[in-house]
Amino acid sequence: MKESAFARIAAEIEEFARRAPELAALEQFAVERIGAGLPAYDWVGIYWLDPGDPKMLELGAFVGAPTEHRRIPVSSGICGAAVALGETIVVDDVRADPRYLACSIETKSEIVVPIRAHGRVVGEIDIDSHNAATFGPADRAFLESCAASIGAFIENTESSRGVLWLGARS
Repeated sequence: MKESAFARIAAEIEEFARRAPELAALEQFAVERIGAGLPAYDWVGIYWLDPGDPKMLELGAFVGAPTEHRRIPVSSGICGAAVALGETIVVDDVRADPRYLACSIETKSEIVVPIRAHGRVVGEIDIDSHNAATFGPADRAFLESCAASIGAFIENTESSRGVLWLGARS
């Protein structure tokens, strides 16, 4: 059941990425579709590397409870670790991971998936769940597919419009 939702949502994001007018529209569409389509995903957001300070992540679009973590140093938290390592990080029990930056007392598990464009990490998809051990291999593959669609949009936007990816967000 969950795998069919993954396939449907990933296809919708990939299709929207082909016609999105700008990156901000795509990121909003992606977080809304992921959040609405998967009830165990309680907080869904995208963080971007700050072009003026590549050691800092800035919160973009998100759905879920507001967070005080609007800017996260790459040297902090699970979000920072995913960028620093350049790989997806799955945490089954955030209370057991010393890197976790507490956003909500209800959060039990987290997955952070890097978004790459032109061979480098430019941002990430961050998902929190109120359930422990929510994210398995299928979740990882699904979210990596979504991140790839966003990364491809960034690359195609730069190629076709000659603009920097953050310029496309503003």
